[in-house]
Amino acid sequence: MISNTRYWFLLLLMVLVYVAGMFVTLFENDSAQFAVMAMRMVQENDFLSLFKGPEEYLDKPHMHYWLAALSFKIFGIHDWAYRIPGILATLLGAYSCFGLGKILYNQNVGKLAALIFMTSQTIVLGAIDVRTDAVLTGFAIFSIWHLVAYIEKNSLLHLILGSLGAGIAFSTKGQIALLVVGLPVLCHLAYSRKWKMFLNWRVLLGLLVFTIVITPMLYAYYHQFDLHPEKVIRGRGDRSGLFFIFWEQSFERLSGEGVGKNSSDYFFFFHTFLWVFLPWTVLGLVAYWKKAKEIIGSKFRYNPNNEFLTLGGITLIFIVISFAQFKLPHYLNIVMPLFAVLTAAFLYGLYREGSHKLKKIMLGFQYFVLALIFIASVLICFYVFKAQTYYDYFWKGVLVVLIGYYCLKREDYYLRIITIGALSSILLNAVLNTQFYPSLLEYQAGSTMAKTIEKNNISTDNIYKISENHSWSLDFYNEQPVKIGTKRQLKDKKDIWVYANDKELKQLKDSGFDWDKQLTEKQFRITRLQGKFLNPNTRKRVVNKMHLVHIY
Repeated sequence: MISNTRYWFLLLLMVLVYVAGMFVTLFENDSAQFAVMAMRMVQENDFLSLFKGPEEYLDKPHMHYWLAALSFKIFGIHDWAYRIPGILATLLGAYSCFGLGKILYNQNVGKLAALIFMTSQTIVLGAIDVRTDAVLTGFAIFSIWHLVAYIEKNSLLHLILGSLGAGIAFSTKGQIALLVVGLPVLCHLAYSRKWKMFLNWRVLLGLLVFTIVITPMLYAYYHQFDLHPEKVIRGRGDRSGLFFIFWEQSFERLSGEGVGKNSSDYFFFFHTFLWVFLPWTVLGLVAYWKKAKEIIGSKFRYNPNNEFLTLGGITLIFIVISFAQFKLPHYLNIVMPLFAVLTAAFLYGLYREGSHKLKKIMLGFQYFVLALIFIASVLICFYVFKAQTYYDYFWKGVLVVLIGYYCLKREDYYLRIITIGALSSILLNAVLNTQFYPSLLEYQAGSTMAKTIEKNNISTDNIYKISENHSWSLDFYNEQPVKIGTKRQLKDKKDIWVYANDKELKQLKDSGFDWDKQLTEKQFRITRLQGKFLNPNTRKRVVNKMHLVHIY
């Protein structure tokens, strides 16, 4: 088994990667948008209402925004403060993977599950580009762990903690939380035949705890929407927040109504999985196949040394989310804890009784993933966005030497599979968080313009835009939303600044506006990368401009 020294060393390096990502500029759209929504709560001292720009927000529940607002209250309005709740939830998720792995298998599996979870690509990205999924994932696996502990140990405390976690998860993203928690637990109950654990009075206490936890969120919905049937949300009046969160939300996601449709590909999450679980993808797929073969081969007969929670939970969740008409890669974050436990159990099985040939094959795949990551890191550092200082090259060189040492060290294949996998993730995300993302965000005009505004001592009270297009990063770093005004309204104003793209700038000029100062920043939709942008020789072809002009 991996030594404690190496295990904690790898975890420490990974935590440092997370810390480095805390100070990266917020990404548009979602991270910056959600940060602005939480900022507005603090500035207006209104924690019951959610707004997306000028519009009432009836979509995701309040918990993520409340946690971000609490962090802003404690630490001030900073990008790193916005990320703190998400990172803490990720750490909670890792510890919960340890707890669940320990209950289903043993302590060694639990330790490996925590490491695999922390180093999974989508989990690392989810702690940098923070959305609601970080909090949902952390508290969902926390709830699963404690509900399983209640089933196995008949402990009232575990039932209460499981209900608490489920309540926070539900208050973060709605009904999907109940599916994420409920389906794996139901699979465990069905396989272990312990239905009686949910057929006694203690479950009523758990439901009471769950109800108490979600009550603040329900009251906020009631206060903002049910008390105001005159409000028109997405073209409909008489909207009930309570009816929405208990019924409409999931159907809107599945059908694409309200939020729109972006994919009818039922295999979207299957090919997305290939990168979100890096560097453990191949191990995860083999672990899933072997577990499915084992369970089906036994005809689902109960074996106290086996479990169906991870396999059943992953399968059912995949099926449900694959039928949604609106899909995004980070929706898979919710199954990463289950895959982490399943993969850790497979790795432990390799350690205990795996064939030498299978270990060698798995190690070969890990070397292949490492090679791809090394090539990507070199391209980033020397081609896409060149490192600026010798220090940047120095620490990356030290990390490469460390990886080389463990690649060449003569030790059991099992140890190298784990170590190479973790170091692959550390290398890739260290390069991304310290070099790629900071350089990439120089092309996010909102955040760079905010720096220019501060440098030129421009009053944020006098900044307007003539379109309703979002300006989330500019809003956040100005700590004030950009005002929206029509050209007719702005005609009567003097000594103002207008934030506009090339097309809008031409509209201003054609409407008779004149300006004496113009500040310009590069703009690219950084969350939709393409080859022409990554290639420095063709980047200018796809980069647009945003302007701030002074109307005198």
